[in-house]
Amino acid sequence: MTYIHSSHNFMIIVHLCIISCALLLGSILRSKIPFLQKYLIPAPMIGGLFLFFFYNYFAHIFNLDSGPIFLEELMFHLLNISFIAMQLRIPVNKTREKRRSALWANVTALLGEYGLQCTLGLLAAALLLKSILPGSSVALGLSLCLGFELGPGQAESMSKVWEGAPYNVPNAGDVGLTMAAIGFVVGSVVGVIMINRAAKKGWLSADYVEKLRNRKVGNGFFKSTKDRVPGSFQTTASESMDTFTLHLALILFTYLISFLVLAGIEKLVAATAGGKILEAVQGLWGINFVFSSLAAIIVRKALIAAKCEHVIDNQTCNRIDGLAVDFTVAACLGAIEVAAIRQYWLVILVLSVIGVLITCLITPWFCSRLFKDYSFMRFLMIFGTANGTLPTALSLIRVVDPDFETPVAQDYVSSTALMFVFALPILALVNWPAKGMLWPFIGITAVYTLISFVLYLKIAGKRAFAKGGLFITEDRTDTSK
Repeated sequence: MTYIHSSHNFMIIVHLCIISCALLLGSILRSKIPFLQKYLIPAPMIGGLFLFFFYNYFAHIFNLDSGPIFLEELMFHLLNISFIAMQLRIPVNKTREKRRSALWANVTALLGEYGLQCTLGLLAAALLLKSILPGSSVALGLSLCLGFELGPGQAESMSKVWEGAPYNVPNAGDVGLTMAAIGFVVGSVVGVIMINRAAKKGWLSADYVEKLRNRKVGNGFFKSTKDRVPGSFQTTASESMDTFTLHLALILFTYLISFLVLAGIEKLVAATAGGKILEAVQGLWGINFVFSSLAAIIVRKALIAAKCEHVIDNQTCNRIDGLAVDFTVAACLGAIEVAAIRQYWLVILVLSVIGVLITCLITPWFCSRLFKDYSFMRFLMIFGTANGTLPTALSLIRVVDPDFETPVAQDYVSSTALMFVFALPILALVNWPAKGMLWPFIGITAVYTLISFVLYLKIAGKRAFAKGGLFITEDRTDTSK
């Protein structure tokens, strides 16, 4: 089947239509199947499963083998758009002290995730898997952090470098993508399980549990027109420009700024330095979401300085962010390729087990003792991003906070700029393990873990080793021993 007719190419539209059909099918099934409603399974996740089967088993029949590549590109750009939409929102009034506390608590949790995933992944590759990972291949231990913590785009772009000279690690990019896919599945499935457990165990505040139990839209749809609620406010006169158009244009304008900044830096370095410095700068494209976030902060502050912040409607930003999240969640599942990497199946299994143990056991324990407010929601943000990408986390947050009424999401996004500074050494030296400098790199990542632990002790205070099981709430802290 051809998708070029006359002078028009329908390939991109066809892929977008397929994703849309999967989302509609997911919504219909969720509205009809009580099990999906009871366990709060998001419709995009259901639709993503259909995309997974379609692109793995049926796409070739329709000459749509380019589907996974398109989905990966779509995820990359929607992630950046999602960050921008969150950062353009005008912050709710909060004291400077509370914002600083949330900022450093998020950074501490992220440092711990980076440190543990890098250190334990590389140790497993160096000690447990040494016999099947000769030479440069031990660098695959780093794919745990690249896949789980950074996501598919970064995992593929960074580990793909190892396939060429002088590293010569076959299928390294595929291993990175596979780890990212596994991380996403863990984040999505276990995250929903955690939310249901939180409702039963009292990890969520009584108000949010009550909202979950009494929600009028358990099947995913409002039952009548009188049940509908407003989702945004108009900030422009429609005869001039629609409000949604204005916000989308502002988001894409901000995205263009981040692109031009990165492209300008790359061109400048290529003309003046080149070599290893240029290689490091080119790797920054994999974390373009950080530059997108910084660009959004600058645009937002410029609007505030010009006293034009009233043109920004937070709810409209939420709608655009929701669109990006829904398409990304479905695309992430659809991009997973069944073809197993047989050469590294044991590596993938061991690294996946380590990742699950870190994110499902250690993360809830220290997050519940680290954060002083909205502890479970803040844990969901860390958990979702530690198993995939920001859209994974936002998809989970929307289950308990559909309209992003809490400051959880924006506090997290704000912390990524500071976390970028801390992550620079790892990103700049990411090729060290493949170069044979494994133990020095492990030493650096171990320092990350140590710094995170010290910050944890300082911020958590008496709660640091509080009893109470896997997760404790703000009002159930036992520090007697």
